[in-house]
Amino acid sequence: MGGNQTSVTEFLLVGFPLSPRMQLLLFGLFSLLFAFTLLGNGVILGLISLDSKLHTPMYFFLSQLATVDIAYACNTVPQMLVNLLSPAQPISFAGCLTQTFLFLTFALTECLLLMVMSYDRYVAVCLPLRYSTIMSWRVCITLAVASWTLGFLLALVDMVLLLPLPFCGPQKVSHFFCEILAVLKLACVDTHFNEVVVVAVATLGLVGPVSAIVVSYGHIVWAALKIQSAEGRWKAFSTCSSHLCVVGLFYGTAIIMYVGPQHGDPQEQKKYLLLFHSLFNPMLNPLIYSLRNREVKAALRRRLEKGRPL
Repeated sequence: MGGNQTSVTEFLLVGFPLSPRMQLLLFGLFSLLFAFTLLGNGVILGLISLDSKLHTPMYFFLSQLATVDIAYACNTVPQMLVNLLSPAQPISFAGCLTQTFLFLTFALTECLLLMVMSYDRYVAVCLPLRYSTIMSWRVCITLAVASWTLGFLLALVDMVLLLPLPFCGPQKVSHFFCEILAVLKLACVDTHFNEVVVVAVATLGLVGPVSAIVVSYGHIVWAALKIQSAEGRWKAFSTCSSHLCVVGLFYGTAIIMYVGPQHGDPQEQKKYLLLFHSLFNPMLNPLIYSLRNREVKAALRRRLEKGRPL
């Protein structure tokens, strides 16, 4: 770091300048939501690990999604809670850049995992007789590793361009965590190229997977409509309903943040969208899958019955 003339050693996150009473209230609320996020995703991981009936490709990818959601929330929420209790508590320069890198890695990995999950649903509905052959465990592990690796590499592109920048002026990050565009605003040089690359990486990580998901679900809808029985069509659609809800939540907010048109104060809009992204999305995902999925509910019922004393 000495070669890039960085004089700033710490940053101050000023995401929500509120009264002490409101900060205390939000601390309690966000702590509760964070606990539900860890509990919900932990239950999903536990059920998939312990119940042999959930040892299928669909639930393998769901376990990967739950892992990303836990990591995603743990990367941003604890620091936000610290700032609510101690607004003047700084974050180190290295800690800030690490948080930026991990946020990008987990967000891009989740984008890719949701795309892989849509492919899994496409094979299950459109090619049911070849499902076990196409979605073998070797293929599933390869797709999961590829998602994590590509997410890591795409995040690395942004970080390689961010690290050489000199930070010698203001220390206040106008955000509740070290979001990359908010950090770029503090650099002492023109960062237009960096901002273009950030948007390009976000577009590649969002629009590419969304396009693949749309194509997959286009084939799924077409195949479901050709099923003669109403029960068969309902089964095909219900298989994908949970995944569609999660896709809508995740990509909807992400596209608005990085790709959609800007109105009013875009920085403030992104701040609140990212708050929803960090707190509510990871908490809602296990809730959606548990409430809308009969197999998950049945697995939970079996575990509860096993733990019940005779």
